[in-house]
Amino acid sequence: MRHNRSINHLGRKSGHRKAMLANMASSLILSKRIETTVEKAKALKMYVEPLITKSKEDTTHSRRVVFSYLKQKEAVSELFRVVAPKIADRPGGYTRILKTGFRVGDAADMAIMELVDFADAAVAPAKEPEKKTSTRRSGAKKAAAPAAEAAEGEKKPVAAAKKAAPKSTGKATAKAAPAKKVATPRKAGGK
Repeated sequence: MRHNRSINHLGRKSGHRKAMLANMASSLILSKRIETTVEKAKALKMYVEPLITKSKEDTTHSRRVVFSYLKQKEAVSELFRVVAPKIADRPGGYTRILKTGFRVGDAADMAIMELVDFADAAVAPAKEPEKKTSTRRSGAKKAAAPAAEAAEGEKKPVAAAKKAAPKSTGKATAKAAPAKKVATPRKAGGK
């Protein structure tokens, strides 16, 4: 029986659960924001906050302890080089869980989990619209295109007539030429 157990098993065996939490923690540290279910986010919060506290002290021992949980060198170096200096003054509460509603497929309660001091950094790149720039080369092609079409129009009037002719739909062609009935072989001994 469960009886006051604090850990959420998330419907997984311990090895699967630990691997999943390690991967999610690494993703959170590297991208500063992830989207997951509320229950996984709560379990991840209990998993990652002690690691962030451990990263405030940059020693070989603390790096090895954190690596034993995260299992990714990139995430450990990001945690100690980028995240730890920014959260050095904060006594705790390094993550934030924002509920976003329900997932379409199975109606699971979804949430965004983010590092508190990096909330602006995670949102800023997503809001920037892509700028469309044209090069001189593409501008030259567009200017030359009408002239080329005019030259082709003089040479090939048949091609222009084909383009102007309305295209027939598939239904009209089916009525015009009925399909042949294909005879299939009968079973042996049957009628």
